[in-house]
Amino acid sequence: MDLDADLDRLDRNRLAEEVRKLRAAIREHRDTSGMELCWHHPKLWGLLPERVEPEIAVPEWPQFLRGCVRYRQNLDEERPDAPRMTEEYQGERGTD
Repeated sequence: MDLDADLDRLDRNRLAEEVRKLRAAIREHRDTSGMELCWHHPKLWGLLPERVEPEIAVPEWPQFLRGCVRYRQNLDEERPDAPRMTEEYQGERGTD
């Protein structure tokens, strides 16, 4: 099954519109910072034409926390120049 077959039916203007929409969503995700880096992103996945509920596996707390630590270590390796923040997480994430 070709998940992108719908693109073959779009004219040039509609394809360009789709590319702009996807680029905007990728930029929004790319420009996320702070605690927002850690969230589940159904809004981004919702831009795909197929409507499925992603089947995710949620790690147990010890594995999850080790993964968070490794992710943060990776940020130190990949972006040692990134500014550091000290703000604490303040509550529920907004809906999107």
